[in-house]
Amino acid sequence: MSSRIGSHQLRNGLFVSGRPEQQKERPTAISRAVPYTGGDVKKSGELGKMYGIDMSTGDHHTGPPILKKPSSRASSSSQHNSGSVRSGPNSGQMGGHKSSNSGPIPKKSSSGSGPIQPTGLIYSGPLSSSAGRRSGQLEPTISFKKIVYGSSVTSLSGDIKMGFNVSRVAMWVLFVVILMALMAGAFVMATVKKIVILVAVGAAVAPILMILLWNYAYKERGLVEFLRRYPDAELRGAVNGQFVKVTGVVTCGSIPLETSFQRVPRCVYASTELHEYKACVGNCANPRQRSFSWGRRHSENYVGDFYISDFQTGLRALVKAGYGAKVAPFVKSKTVVDVTSDSELSPNFIRWLADRNLSSDDRVMRLKEGYIKEGSTVSVMGVVMLQENVLMIVPPPEPISIGCQWLRCLLPTYVEGLILTCDDIQDGDVIPV
Repeated sequence: MSSRIGSHQLRNGLFVSGRPEQQKERPTAISRAVPYTGGDVKKSGELGKMYGIDMSTGDHHTGPPILKKPSSRASSSSQHNSGSVRSGPNSGQMGGHKSSNSGPIPKKSSSGSGPIQPTGLIYSGPLSSSAGRRSGQLEPTISFKKIVYGSSVTSLSGDIKMGFNVSRVAMWVLFVVILMALMAGAFVMATVKKIVILVAVGAAVAPILMILLWNYAYKERGLVEFLRRYPDAELRGAVNGQFVKVTGVVTCGSIPLETSFQRVPRCVYASTELHEYKACVGNCANPRQRSFSWGRRHSENYVGDFYISDFQTGLRALVKAGYGAKVAPFVKSKTVVDVTSDSELSPNFIRWLADRNLSSDDRVMRLKEGYIKEGSTVSVMGVVMLQENVLMIVPPPEPISIGCQWLRCLLPTYVEGLILTCDDIQDGDVIPV
């Protein structure tokens, strides 16, 4: 007796043999609202349990989350998971009889508290009750250590080699004539017993002494004014070995310089000097310093090779001021730190002194800095040299001599080395390059 096989009709109207297939119940993901936790993992419910944090006691365990075996009601296909487990309100249930993670799963730690292992989750607040750090931007630590340059940068002593261009024989003759005139006047006054003769001799000698004192005090300032009045030359028509003055914008060479205290970057000349005042009594670093005067205690003066673009012709020349060249910089410095006997030192200035092994006891000091920044307008006086189609300005082989300035009552003076003059060190006058 044959059994009859039933048939059923599909939704499209087609009749097929067999019994209709019974649909299996599929697990559905329940979506619910998640309360706001403020980023604290302890208040995030199932997320905190996933990281091994017990909500009742406040303890948490280290190690990655332990995945439980999914229920048998899920899909029959096996699923391998090698990524991180994500949780969210719209995420469904992970199905599969088999599940594996890439790498071994360590055991739970028995310690009561410890930091959570990095999982890639970013949240605010401390990791544990013992953490005392706060998130925020760290303040950069300023370093005031002395910068050490190579042989390509010239280290200057701070004293410009300049003086009077007068022979010593003439100076000694003048000194002897003045002394003999005073002695003769005193002798005649003692013989004739008239003070008028001594007054007449003093009136003749006084102008000579005043001129000498005026030249001693006005020597550097008179030289700088003469250099500023010196006419500029054109580099286009300059010949090899000609002494010229070029005015233009400067740019750094292969090694840009930097001031040691203010940290002004990209300079062609940088100077930092510490001056100390010596009173009648008190300590002083230089025992030879005169009382009631300022003396240089520490100096850092550097200059290197740089380029200058001529204003008149637009040509660019290489100024050879490095590798131990003789340079005479006439750059005006400004006071950046002024310390009196009863003032409090700033932390940066104390650190700057400590990096140079300088004492910071009760002293009257001034820290001055002068620099020529890239883009400044500078006048350079030197000798033109053309080598392998490279236009250069090098220091003159002999000192530059300046004649007498009769209108200013100045004697002939001289200066050694390559001359650099810059009016001010204002950043507003700097041309961006």
